[in-house]
Formats: sequence, structure tokens, C-alpha cells
Amino acid sequence: MAVAPPSYCFVAFPPRAKDGQVVFGKNSARPRDEVQEVVYFSAADHDPESKVECTYISVDQVPRTHAIVISRPAWLWGAEMGANEHGVCIANEAINAREPASETEALLGMDLVRLGLERGTTAKEALDVIVALLEEHGQGGNYYEDANSCHSFQSAFLIVDCEEAWVLETVGKYWAAEKMTEGVKCICNQLSLTTKIDAEHPELRSYAQSQGWWTGEDEFNFSEVFSPADDHLACCSGKDSLEKQEESITVQTMIDILRDKASGVCVDSESFLTTASIVSVLPQNRSSPCIHYFTGTPDPSRSIFKPFIFVEDVKLVPKAQSPCFGDDDPAKKEPRFQEKPDRRHELYKAHEWARAVLESDEEQGQKLRKTMLELEKQGLEAMEEILTSSEPLDPTEVGDLFYDCVDTEIKFFK
Repeated sequence: MAVAPPSYCFVAFPPRAKDGQVVFGKNSARPRDEVQEVVYFSAADHDPESKVECTYISVDQVPRTHAIVISRPAWLWGAEMGANEHGVCIANEAINAREPASETEALLGMDLVRLGLERGTTAKEALDVIVALLEEHGQGGNYYEDANSCHSFQSAFLIVDCEEAWVLETVGKYWAAEKMTEGVKCICNQLSLTTKIDAEHPELRSYAQSQGWWTGEDEFNFSEVFSPADDHLACCSGKDSLEKQEESITVQTMIDILRDKASGVCVDSESFLTTASIVSVLPQNRSSPCIHYFTGTPDPSRSIFKPFIFVEDVKLVPKAQSPCFGDDDPAKKEPRFQEKPDRRHELYKAHEWARAVLESDEEQGQKLRKTMLELEKQGLEAMEEILTSSEPLDPTEVGDLFYDCVDTEIKFFK
């Protein structure tokens, strides 16, 4: 069975998070050389009976899809994490369960992240979208751009809006979910739901019984029933990082947690790396905008978190998007992944220089890091002003916000 890299997703609700804000964060741990891109798609109307081509299969399109911004491995259709115009955020975790994930190509967990964002106006609506698609199409197929072996996983999701969060954990088409409206939560690459289940697949328990995994007499504990026998049920380092925060949790707190290599939250190993990160702040006062910070580059401890706000005219950011290979993409041809094209975007290439300096030259590296953090701080402070302002947001001022931040970062690295 493929080993899932330890990615982490977090959410904090008031009063643990400050000023009536919900704070969401995720590190995406993926194969070291994989490139992630940050892509915005505007809301769109679609023809009746049209299809949408996901990573491996097509599914029925809906009449209207919401505007979304996502961070995704550049070879696939879906997303590791992202947000939509209604303030819904979703992140995905690859999970090993007692039942091996299917290698047959179906929907990937990452496709379900994007489909949930495109179709859900609330966290609960997005959850309903995901489980309906799971029931209809199933999940399966290779999670990695690897011709030599198929790495398939079950999926867990953290689905968040400004009022509630849902932890959704799936095994094949079966699923359980827990709702939360307060406190903090961390999910990683292990099943975490136990006996508090707020929604579930109608046949979940009978299926567990039919497999001989549950007697029907003991209390039903989802992760005990569905986890592999060798799984030690502790997603502890991420949970500890969040719970030990004594002060209220802010965007900066979440960024610091995602940068922490000592805790294992920021992965930098022989095979895996945190290839991209997101932090979102969702104000419970709906007159304030949601703000989503993306790195678009590997290793958050050596990256700049750049803000994005949904408005009518968002300026597209080609410099954070990978080259498009169309139908010639080896990920779209069968047999798949016979070649690995260069998927690095302009921001990624510029950032490679910075990573090399930070790793090799101590003096220049310290200077560079200081300037990078200064750039980031300016962005955070400007966003804080927007959140605390009593004036309504001027959309023309933030339409090119993410574009400008990416542009400034690239110029700075050059």
C-alpha cells in the first residue's frame, strides 16, 4: 500500500481565533519535484447536459459553477486546496484505510475538492455535493504523476465556511462526517472520526458489519472500524501545534504553524516536500471580505504568503500557472505519464533561485529571508487594514492584488 505523506489541515473558530474570524490552513505534502500552480476560474454558466472532464473521468456538469481559486498539482484537474466566492474552503488528505483504495480510474479526492468548491455555497452544501458524486462515480486512480506504480488513496476533507466546518472521511463510497462550530481541529493522513458522527452514508454500519469489522453490538467508532490494523491513531504533531497556542489564533499564527519543520507540519524529507500552502481568514461579519493567502511555491518556511480576494474582475496570474500541454499532456494520454514535461511556472522558477540561496549562503540567505518576510508583512498589514476598516471594500483596488504580489516577488528574486 502506498504511504501517504503527512499533510496537515487546520481550522480555528472564535473565540480561539481572534476577532470573530475563522482561520483555515493547509500544507500540501507531495512528491518533492511536483509543481503546484495557483489558478482562478470565474463563475460560469454551462449548457444543459454538458460534461466536465476531471482528471481521469467525465461527470455531468451543473447549470452554474461558482468562482474558485485553487492550488493544485499542475498535471491534474482538481485541487489540493482552495476557496470559492462564497467563502467556502476545502482541503483534501490522502488516507490509508482497512479497505485498499481502488486503482481503477474514477474521481480523485482532489477532483472532489474542486467539484465541491464549484458547486457548494456553504460547507454543508459542498459536503452534500462530494458525497453524492462519490456515490455515483466512486474514487480511485493514481494520486501521483508516476508511470511505474499506482499510488491510490482514500480521502478525507476539511470543509469550512464562516459558520461551521465539516470533517468528512471516506472509504470507497462510504463516509462519515462530523460538524464543528467552535474550538480547533487538525486533520492529517489518518482517519480521525470516532464516535461523534453527525452525518453518514446510510449503509456505513451495515457495510462494516458485512466485512466483519464491527459486531453491531459495540459502540460504533469510525476510525477504529476502518483504520488499517497497523495505524497508530495519532495525528498529534499538527494537533499539538494548534492546541498549545495560548493566544488567539490569527493568520500569522497559522502561517507560523505551517512553517514549523521541527513539529513535522512542514514536510521536507527525501521523497516528500510541502509543495504549496494556503491560509484563509473567513470573517463571521459578512460585510468583511474573506482573504486567502497562497504560496504557489514549495516550502512555506522559504516562501511568501500572498493574498487573494474575490471580486468581479480578478486579474489572472499566468506567472503562477504552469504551461498547458493540451491533449498532448502525458497525464491525459494512455498509458499515462510516459514522460514528465517541465511544469514549472515563472514564479516557481524565480523561487528556485531563492531556495538555493537560503540553503547555501548563510549571510545572503539571512538577508534574503528578512526581506521576504518584510514583503509578506506588508501584505498582511494591508489586509488587516481592510478587515478592520468600516469603509466598504473597493473592488477595483483588490482585483489585481494577487497578480501584483506575484509580480513583486518575481522581480525581487531577479
